[in-house]
Amino acid sequence: MVLFPAEPLSVCKLPFYLVLVPAGFPSPATEFVEGKLDLNEHLIHRPAATFFVRVVGDSMIGEQIRSGDLAVVDRSLTPGKGDIVVAIVNGELTIKTLQWRGGRNEPRDLRLEAANPAYGPITIADGDDFQIWGVVTATIHQRRRPER
Repeated sequence: MVLFPAEPLSVCKLPFYLVLVPAGFPSPATEFVEGKLDLNEHLIHRPAATFFVRVVGDSMIGEQIRSGDLAVVDRSLTPGKGDIVVAIVNGELTIKTLQWRGGRNEPRDLRLEAANPAYGPITIADGDDFQIWGVVTATIHQRRRPER
């Protein structure tokens, strides 16, 4: 996993078309242009607390998170049951779904679950070195890399 620390946001506003597209691309006619879209406004809500990681492996494929995807991670959010998190367990970074039994104030059987049946859960024991680095708020999956 490669970490990309947050830096000041750059502004790159691109055309945003006010057309529902079931299977196609809108006409570039100006009457459809709603305005300009800056993905920073939609993906990064707390710039000072946000970082990116590149996902490696297929353990989260059931959540549509694939190897090579970028995950947008917010350190300022309190992780909740069912959130996808970036965590470190005994020196190993991982991206998994946070689960536990019990109430919010007294969680029991804390574990990190994969979204692929080929991988079992990671159960967090009392002596484990465990820390959640942040909650995944979005993923970016590139369908085709641009030609250079």
